Amino acid sequence: MARSAFADSLTEVTEIRAREPGRVAALLAARRTRPTLPADGRLMLLACDHPARGALAVRGREDAMADRGDMLARVRTALGRPGVDGLLATADVLDDLLLLGALEDKVVIASMNRGGLLGSAFEADDRMTAYDVRTVVEAGFNGAKMLLRVDLDDPASVVTLETCARAVTELSRAGLLAMVEPFLSRRVGGKLVNDLSPEAVTRAVHIAQGLGASSAYTWMKLPVVPDMARVMAATTLPTLLLGGDPTARPDETYAEWAKALALPPVRGLVVGRALLYPPDDDVEAAVDTAVSLVRGVA
Repeated sequence: MARSAFADSLTEVTEIRAREPGRVAALLAARRTRPTLPADGRLMLLACDHPARGALAVRGREDAMADRGDMLARVRTALGRPGVDGLLATADVLDDLLLLGALEDKVVIASMNRGGLLGSAFEADDRMTAYDVRTVVEAGFNGAKMLLRVDLDDPASVVTLETCARAVTELSRAGLLAMVEPFLSRRVGGKLVNDLSPEAVTRAVHIAQGLGASSAYTWMKLPVVPDMARVMAATTLPTLLLGGDPTARPDETYAEWAKALALPPVRGLVVGRALLYPPDDDVEAAVDTAVSLVRGVA
C-alpha cells in the first residue's frame, strides 16, 4: 500500500472516517501481515483494549488514557521499537492505527468481549461487544482475545463461559490464535475483584483451557502472581503474561516479569498501561526493557 494511502495526522484520520470509511477495508486487504510466532518462539505484544471497557486509569490517575491523541502517540512509539511484535486492541484503536500506517508487518490480536464495563452492575457480564470471529478472519488478523471472569456466585458467568467456548471453537476452526484471559472473581463491597491468589489463578487456568471443541490454538493470558511456578505447572498451553494497572515500582515489576518469563510454558508479554504510561513517561525505555526481558537480550 502506497504511503499516500495512510493518514499523516489525527485530523486526517477523522476526515477519512467521514468521507472515505471504505479505506479501512482497503487498507486491511493490502496490509503486510506476518506469522504469529517469530523465529525465536517469543512474543512481545502491546495491549490497548482497556478504554473500551471504561478503564482509563493508570497508577491512580483516573483519566490517564482519556486523551485519544496522546494514547495513540504512545502506542505508535511503542510499536516502533525493535522487538515489539504487535498489538492487542479493539476495532476503534486498530482502525485508527491502520489508517496511520502503524499496523504494517505487525501481529494483530483482536479484543472480543468488552461488555463488562468497569464499575457497572453488569461488570461480570463479559459478553462480546467488540470483534466477532468472522471479522477477525476477514481482516487477516492473527487471532482474538477474550476476557473470562467467573464469579461462582453469579449465574450469569455461565453465559460468558459458553460464549467464550464458542469463540475458541470458531477460532480453532479458522486456524487462528484464541487468547483467553481467565480470572475467578467476586463482588467485594459492590466491586468486582479478581482473586489473584495462586490457588484461584490455577483453578481459573484449568477452567479456561477446557473451553471449546479444540485447544489446538488456545493460549493463556495470565497475571504474574506469587508462586507463579505452581500456577504455570497447571498448563501446557503457550502463555503470555499481562501487566495490568501497575502499583509497584517499575524495577520491582520487571524483576517479577523476568522470573516468570523463565518458566515453561511462558512465551512472552502482552502489556499495556505499565509500558505505555511509565512513571517517568519514557515509553521507549520502558518498552525496550520489556523487549530485553522477553528476548533475553542483556
